[in-house]
Amino acid sequence: MSQVVKVVEILAQSKKGWEDAAQDAVKMAGKTIKNIKSINVNNMSAEVDGDKIVNYRINAKISFVLDK
Repeated sequence: MSQVVKVVEILAQSKKGWEDAAQDAVKMAGKTIKNIKSINVNNMSAEVDGDKIVNYRINAKISFVLDK
């Protein structure tokens, strides 16, 4: 039996760090997407205010298996 996998692009941010932004992306996507299998973080950036990072941002692709 074969599987069909779909990929969506997600932008997320966190004040704590890039890992937290990735976890938030999966958590929020999981509210409407079932069968999430992986996240691929393509890009990381940060918003800076003065000399301090105030937001960690990621651009990620989340993969999930489509129901049959």
